[in-house]
Amino acid sequence: MTERDRQHVRVAVIGSGFGGLGAAVRLRRAGVTDFVVLERAEALGGTWRDNTYPGCACDVPSHLYSFSFAPNPAWPRAFSGQEHIRTYLEGIADTFRLRPHLRFGHEVRQLCWNDQELHWEVSTSRGELTADVVVSAAGPLADPSIPDIPGLDRFPGRVFHSARWDHDYDLRGKRVAVIGTGASAIQFVPGIQPRVERLTLFQRTPAWVIPRADRRITAAERWLHQKVPVTGALRRGVLWGVREWQVSAFAKRPGQLRGVQWLAKSHLHRAVKDPALRAALTPDYRIGCKRILLSNDFYPALARPNVDLVPSGLAEVRGSTLIAADGTRAEADAIIFGTGFHVTDMPIAERVVGAAGRTLAEEWKDGMAALRGASVAGFPNFLTVIGPNTGLGNSSMILIIESQLNYLVDFLRQLDILGGKAALDARPSAVNAWNRQLQRRLERSVWNTGNCTSWYLDAEGRNTVVWPGTTAEFRRATRRVDLQEYRLLRPPRARRRTPAAAEAAR
Repeated sequence: MTERDRQHVRVAVIGSGFGGLGAAVRLRRAGVTDFVVLERAEALGGTWRDNTYPGCACDVPSHLYSFSFAPNPAWPRAFSGQEHIRTYLEGIADTFRLRPHLRFGHEVRQLCWNDQELHWEVSTSRGELTADVVVSAAGPLADPSIPDIPGLDRFPGRVFHSARWDHDYDLRGKRVAVIGTGASAIQFVPGIQPRVERLTLFQRTPAWVIPRADRRITAAERWLHQKVPVTGALRRGVLWGVREWQVSAFAKRPGQLRGVQWLAKSHLHRAVKDPALRAALTPDYRIGCKRILLSNDFYPALARPNVDLVPSGLAEVRGSTLIAADGTRAEADAIIFGTGFHVTDMPIAERVVGAAGRTLAEEWKDGMAALRGASVAGFPNFLTVIGPNTGLGNSSMILIIESQLNYLVDFLRQLDILGGKAALDARPSAVNAWNRQLQRRLERSVWNTGNCTSWYLDAEGRNTVVWPGTTAEFRRATRRVDLQEYRLLRPPRARRRTPAAAEAAR
């Protein structure tokens, strides 16, 4: 296929979750209509399409877990379930006329930067195209992580990850082993516990769990938010403000979290009366170091007579026998992994080839790093949404996404101002300076000092996931693109410049 045969777009967006759909909305509102959203699945929704396990719901209040430009006065619960969030995203696609831009079944197999034409060559499962700018909104919760367990491939029963729930398999009357006690497991364990004959939960590290203040939102509340929109905005503002106030405790003064830890301990003591089980469920690290979980029914489910807690990770599988690291054995007909995702080693990075012929994974072999969570040196006109050090430990990621979309729109505006064929490549010095500042701030945070191992930290123990400030601070930091942090690239045939232009491009 020749260059002329390929479709060319100004922007190619990867992924159709909150990040991808948000990017599409912002592009249209900025007057950019020459773009496509490449989605590997046959439907939109990202993580809220893929995670359909029993009890799947958000742990951020509904009115904060939505776009500021698209409030939803009809949320049925304070914390919405997967089906309601998925419906919300479908509504976003319809309301903002995004469907003509969506390309389902287009899995991105490779992205290659062409430094002669200054564009990206995009190879998908359904053809090829080129794009001036690529926005990766694949997200860190896209690809499930299943640990390499000796003998797992010879297990005679059913095996699946919570993010790829096997709805065709009937769990009733089965001996089920659940691996992991993270955010997904604490939601689906109470859902399957009444149905299974025996549930064995392998817990490598206990989590801090606090009560979930969920309730049905009344019809009167929904009517008020619809008829008087300012009330919905006020509700969102209060939810946001409380979480902004909490940031200091997580990022600077972990000792202030003692009250939350007391709440979690009290929650455990009320729900679990067995001293041995309670001891096994009590973490030995400071609360906040790992993700704080919300549940009212997880502990009661574990106290049921058909549940066994193994306070050790799964080490080996021998036929239908599962062996923990502490030697505990259990028989199982099915294994369900609630073991999270590839967060610090995102698979999309293997498929992105930059200006020097290096993949993004090679660039990040010593740890992920990006300028303002968006731009990587050596990967011109390539932006990430929910990139390195943009994660939150206590608030809504939609707030971070919207800030990164502001950055995207200004990035395109700067290219328009520069005129002609142009690309912006983050300077290594700017990326390094930004990352050094982040790592210094993270040194005092509970994520780094709380004495735990979490998915916030990479294999080298560096925190490449969390943003150590408020969402308001992040929005200020990403409001505008600073051209001094970028190199300006022009096509080879246009690189004869005046001395002043050449100096500006350095």
